[in-house]
Amino acid sequence: MDRLREPLPTRVEDTPELPAAYDAALEAGLSALGLTLSPAARAAIDGHVRLLLAWTEAINLTGIREPAAVAMAHVVDSLSGVGILRERGIERFIDLGSGGGYPGLPIAAALPAARALLLEPVAKKAGFLSAVANATGLTDTVEAAPVRAEALAADGRHRGRWPGVTVRAVAGLADLVELSLPLLEPGGALVAWKRGDIDAELVAAERAIDALGGGSLEVRPVTIDGLHDHRLVVISSRGRVPAGYPRDPSARKRRPW
Repeated sequence: MDRLREPLPTRVEDTPELPAAYDAALEAGLSALGLTLSPAARAAIDGHVRLLLAWTEAINLTGIREPAAVAMAHVVDSLSGVGILRERGIERFIDLGSGGGYPGLPIAAALPAARALLLEPVAKKAGFLSAVANATGLTDTVEAAPVRAEALAADGRHRGRWPGVTVRAVAGLADLVELSLPLLEPGGALVAWKRGDIDAELVAAERAIDALGGGSLEVRPVTIDGLHDHRLVVISSRGRVPAGYPRDPSARKRRPW
């Protein structure tokens, strides 16, 4: 208990170094992705992991505590979306429900992003994300905000202004469409991390896409050892989203897609 009352570290150098098993797992994943990180990006990604592991017992950022498992299940999984964003020339994006910072922080470091807005409505977790951005030198491009997507979509500075939205392990695809498309500019893309059987989610997502101005949907499998049954769902926005979207959570619950 005394240890938990100590201030949480806000500098990477005040956290334990990562073991060789972490490096091996990350290097194997990067090789499988065909992705090379700059020294600055690698340092930021590693620093994020070190702070995540140091903070998580206090505010429950992840259930995965083994560094090598974090490398694959969080870092490599997040970086599997970098190629899609690069293909589409997306350098500015919103990450919905960032939690412990995945996928938003690794993607922001690896792209590198011109701007990444990490939305995390839980204030303590948003505080962690801000601490990581500061400690890893990403504050010029990464901002954490303790707000919900519904509130951001009602703000004219953000509605229809973003080229990309990323989201991992937050909600069903139809809800993600409703939350994300109002934030996207025409032609922008939502990239959603999914796993398992998502056939029913895809059907509901198609209905939501049609109601929110139209667009296209593509599913890309992630073919990397250790990420079995993972896939990336890419949804492109086509037109203007009607003003009534996104609905508030209670309305979405009453009338699901």
